[in-house]
Formats: sequence, structure tokens, C-alpha cells
Amino acid sequence: MQVVIVGAGPAGLMLGRLLARAGIDCVILERQSRAHVEARIRAGVLEHGAVELLTAAGVGERLQREGLVHDGVELAWGGRRLRIDFRALTGRGVTVYGQTEITRDLNEAHAAAGSRIYYECGEVTVRDLAGPAARVTARHAGSPLGFACDYVAGCDGFHGVCRQAIPAGLRREYERVYPVGWLGVLADTPPVAPELIYAHHERGFALCSMRSTTRSRYYVQVAANEDPAAWNDARFWDELRRRLPHDVADGLVTGPSIEKSVAPLRSFVAEPMRHGRLFLAGDAAHIVPPTGAKGLNLAFADVSVLAAAFVERYAAGSEAALDAYSATCLARVWKAERFSWWFTQLTHRLATDDFGARLQDAEFDYLAGSPAAQQVLAENYVGLP
Repeated sequence: MQVVIVGAGPAGLMLGRLLARAGIDCVILERQSRAHVEARIRAGVLEHGAVELLTAAGVGERLQREGLVHDGVELAWGGRRLRIDFRALTGRGVTVYGQTEITRDLNEAHAAAGSRIYYECGEVTVRDLAGPAARVTARHAGSPLGFACDYVAGCDGFHGVCRQAIPAGLRREYERVYPVGWLGVLADTPPVAPELIYAHHERGFALCSMRSTTRSRYYVQVAANEDPAAWNDARFWDELRRRLPHDVADGLVTGPSIEKSVAPLRSFVAEPMRHGRLFLAGDAAHIVPPTGAKGLNLAFADVSVLAAAFVERYAAGSEAALDAYSATCLARVWKAERFSWWFTQLTHRLATDDFGARLQDAEFDYLAGSPAAQQVLAENYVGLP
């Protein structure tokens, strides 16, 4: 076995797809069921590079047909409105297409190709990472599984086993935990606007987003430990209206929530992203606040670099790209962490004193009056190289 991939979220499925198309023997192990993975409500904004990667992997047909191309976003601030024109500032836009749809498209492509994906695996262990062959074991349908492999790709998320397989003395972790979370509601209602609206309000942040022309995703800032059960639909819609500009609130179409949950905000990076024969990708190595829509895009950037490095290893016999993998990815990761941190600080109600609140006002004033600052925001939002 050449590569064992632990985790069948978008990162693991994408990596497996890229490797299989390059003729590299791989298998994917996943703790949850396929239905559970496909039902997870996650990101929906794709950078230009992520769209290109999905197309190159042969799973972009439905994305190209159903994805919503956005050429900008709007910031609402105390009665003021500012549209950031991505197309004019960078020549590119972003595409709205839900992670659940991406996961489904990748799974269907894997099924058609006969890929080996083991869902509902228990007792996954990763060891012998410094030896001549790594070993990955698990239990599946009551029977043991075991693989000796050249490399392991840890795509198993923040709570997975792969990062923990790196000895603590060789791993450094950086974290910032924010005191707030996003209470999100998914509803089969038309979006309130054609593009995303980020709203800063004295009661807290709000975001108007969507998954399609008939399905909307809305968020309001709450305490990180907020219980979503304390929010019935009426309370959520009333609070969202309070935080939006009046004309936007007047056009809001409400309806029963399909899903309601709280996502705490945190920034996290683990270094290095490689240990011996193990390579970390996606949430196993880094977490960003959702404000900048970077989580899934960073994961796809990781696996794009990793897949190319594996191809170089097996096609040309060179390990140069594998040796550079951690440094290459971390350079982009930290830039995305910086942007997500900055955008979160700008848009959320985090200041604990009047001085901090006035600094936020000054930051927005500067952004509104500076085309250069708007270009920096746009470049980071649509995706850095």
C-alpha cells in the first residue's frame, strides 16, 4: 500500500480522488458513517483555487451548474453600507456551493471508480511513522484491518488520532479561543440578498449567507457556550432582524429551521504538518474562525500540495516536495489565520471597553475610505496563491 488516508471528509476524499487519478494506490478510513459525513453542515464559500481543484479532480460538473458565483460581499456597519467588489479589485470572485454537496459529489465519484473507503471504522491507530513502513490498524464491521504503507495522510480533523500520533515533544500548537460563537440556522427560504452581508451591530455580529437560491444560512453572534435549544425559531429571526439594516430586515423571508447549532470560534495551528511518514492536512493541522470562509479552502490547498508531492515521489522518485510540504502549507496557513483573525476582530462585538469599540469604528472608516485596504480584503477573501 502506498498511502493510507485517515478521514473521509472533503480533505480526505479529495486527496484520495487526486491520488487515484494519478495511479497511486490508496485507501481511506473513516470513523463515522457515510450518511453522517454527508449530513454535516459546514462551509459554503469556495475560493477560485478550490473550484479549479474540484474541476481538475473531475467532480466539478454539478458545481459549475449549480454553484452561485459572487463578485463581492457587503459590510453593514451602524447604518453604513460598504460593498467590496472582488471582481473589480482582483479580477476573480468566489463560488457558493455547500460542503455537503461537495462531499456527496466526491463520494459518488469514488463509488463509480470503485475506491476503497471504509466507513464506521473504530480503534484507528497510526504507528511506526519513523520506520521503513508506517502501519495503520482499525476495526471495521467487527473485523480487524491492517495496512503497511509508505505514507499516512492525516485528514481526520481536529479531534482525530493522527495529530496525536506526533510526539508531544516534537509538536507545537498555537491557539486562540474567542469568547463568542456563531448560532447558525439553515432554512429553505430565499436568501435576503444576492451576496453575503456581514453586519456589525451593537448587539453583536450577524451574517446573511446562502447555499442556493432557495436555501439560506444565517448566523448571529452569541456566547461560545450558548445552548441552541434556548433559541426557538421566532427568537432567532427577531434577533437577526435587529442586527440587520432596516431595508434588509424588511425583506427577510423566514421559515422553519432545518438545522440549528452553535459553532465556537477558535484559531489553531499545529506545527510541523509532517512527522516521518505522516502528513497532516485540513482541520487536523489548523482551525480558523469561519468569518473569512477559509477552513475548507485551506484543507483543499493542503491536499493539492500533498497530492502533487506524492505524484512527484512516485513518478520521478524525488522526495523534495514531500520534504517541503509542511513549510509550503504553513506559509499559506498563517496568512489565512491572520486574515480570519483580522476579519473576526473587525466584524464582531469583542471589545470590552469604549476604546476598543472606537478602534473598530476607525478600522471600518479606514477600510471604507481606502481602495488599497479594500483590495487587501478582496485578495485575501478570494484566495491567496
